[in-house]
Parts: sequence; structure tokens; C-alpha cells
Amino acid sequence: MDYKVEWSPEAAEDLQAIAEYIERDSEFYARAVVTKILDVSRSVRNLPLAGRVVPEIGDENIRERFAYSYRVVYQIEKSQIIIAHR
Repeated sequence: MDYKVEWSPEAAEDLQAIAEYIERDSEFYARAVVTKILDVSRSVRNLPLAGRVVPEIGDENIRERFAYSYRVVYQIEKSQIIIAHR
């Protein structure tokens, strides 16, 4: 089952902040990191259980995948996945 992936407003702000921070040194790497994070967020729609349970939360429905050194934390709901702010 493919889930619909939504970004929380806080997670979208985090992504923007990451891009702006990296862009200070390299516009190229900022684009690369943002692209990787977006790719990871899109990939969870097909295999949401592939991510590991966030250790400090311990809820089976809150998982994480990594994009370089950044965590993409998401919550699995009935028909959608929310990219969460953590």
C-alpha cells in the first residue's frame, strides 16, 4: 500500500533551515542534501516499516531514516505518513 506523505509545518521549516545553513558554504551541497532528504521522505511511502523505531520514543508508528547525518522522522498513520519535526 502506498501512503500519502505529508510534511508537518515544523519539518518543512527545518528543511528550509538546513538548506540555508549549508548554502552559506555551498549551494551545490545544499541542493544535494535537500534532494537526498526529499528522496528519503518519498521512499517511505512504499516501505514505511523499513525505517527503525526512534529509540528515544519507542513507538512502533514513529520511525526514522537517515539522509547523510540528518534524521528524517516520520509517523505512520492509517493512510498517510507525516514527516515530523523532532
